[in-house]
Amino acid sequence: MRDVMLYLVLVINVVSMVAMIAGILMHSGRGGGLSDMFGGGGGAALGSSAAERNLNRITFVFALVWIITVIALGFLLVRE
Repeated sequence: MRDVMLYLVLVINVVSMVAMIAGILMHSGRGGGLSDMFGGGGGAALGSSAAERNLNRITFVFALVWIITVIALGFLLVRE
């Protein structure tokens, strides 16, 4: 049962890592990003657009899942 849990947490860790990398790469830097790709460049004076805010939230959730799974893997890999 411990091995099944270890592999499940490992798969969740890798999936969240890839999703977090994709989310970070879609963020806008100084130029464009996801918000400018879909026509949100006009609202740059008002701050970030709705797409950029949602992307921030989604990336934060993936980062949180990744951190939790790293801690879980640390506990699961301890052999006593």
